[in-house]
Amino acid sequence: MFYAAIFALSGAYMPFFPLWLQAVGLEPALIGVVVAVPTAARLLAVPIITAWAGRHDLLRGALICTVCVTFAGFLALGAMRSAVTIAIVLWLLAWAWTAAVPLADAFALRGVAYHRCDYGPIRLWGSVGYVAAALAAGLLGSRFGNINLIWAIAGVAGLCALSSFWLMPAGPAMPGALQVSKPGALLRTPAFLAILGAAALIQGSHSAYYTFSAISWQDAGMTSTTISLLWAFCVVVEIVLFAVSPRLGLSPAALIAIGGAGAALRWLIMTQEPPLAVLAGAQALHALSFGATHLGTMGLLASLVPGRIMANAQGFIATATGIVMASTGIACGWAFASVGQSIYYGMAAMALAGTIVIVTSRQAIRTAMASHYSGH
Repeated sequence: MFYAAIFALSGAYMPFFPLWLQAVGLEPALIGVVVAVPTAARLLAVPIITAWAGRHDLLRGALICTVCVTFAGFLALGAMRSAVTIAIVLWLLAWAWTAAVPLADAFALRGVAYHRCDYGPIRLWGSVGYVAAALAAGLLGSRFGNINLIWAIAGVAGLCALSSFWLMPAGPAMPGALQVSKPGALLRTPAFLAILGAAALIQGSHSAYYTFSAISWQDAGMTSTTISLLWAFCVVVEIVLFAVSPRLGLSPAALIAIGGAGAALRWLIMTQEPPLAVLAGAQALHALSFGATHLGTMGLLASLVPGRIMANAQGFIATATGIVMASTGIACGWAFASVGQSIYYGMAAMALAGTIVIVTSRQAIRTAMASHYSGH
């Protein structure tokens, strides 16, 4: 229930927050800067909050606090109209919001390791919530106008806060294959650095899509409902992948490599401003560009990282992705007005770079995984 709620917030925010910013009068360059604020906030918030939660073993309490602050922040944001005040309020609420997702994943992976179950069928409910919220926000935008989309986003944040109180305590921390006792040691481990680099580059390559796809599609004549359906469709195929993932028989590293290749292909298609039918096919590649990359990343972390520092590991991954997302989002904001869809060439290059990182590091990952399986 909590996964459905927290990703429903992303489903309402990602496609339609840029449209709300446009409705209150912000230019594309400013939209790029404002949308980059949450990812920039990760650079400070995520490592600090996840480290504190891990050190005190308070994952559940930290989750409740972060989502409640997020709800309050979005309510306040609805009254803002200038770029400066919007950016300030978004920065403050992002301290809580950006930490909530890595905390949720750390919470979930502790349960996965302790109960020896599969992550994908649990995580798929987050994608279900994402689709439902994206569709609902699109319908509300069509009926009440883009200026009121912020209230739909705030309402979903309220559901997220409410659902957090039903979370049960996390299970005990399980050992991982990596023989590290302190979080900082992860950043000196080749296998973990490969996971971090590949995930940041491939997931960060979605920055242009998250920021400007809805704007460019609306400029091309699409309605809010059509846009929400396109966003929902890409997550539906992601749900299918999460559901069948335990039966695929692919290693986590292979999933990341496949995800990176799928992302590169997806962004190359987007550069051509394809017709709706081809665009829908490109959206289906979200199952690879995001879904396979995320499954592979979580699979490797669950096997390699000791449970007692899982929150820190999630924080490192989120921070690295935030660096890539923030810098790329700002660059895309300045470039979009002049080059349009050509910004996706840069995204394809990033995804390809992430694929190369994970493929060239397969021996370090295999060695660490072999240590894990020989010990269990």
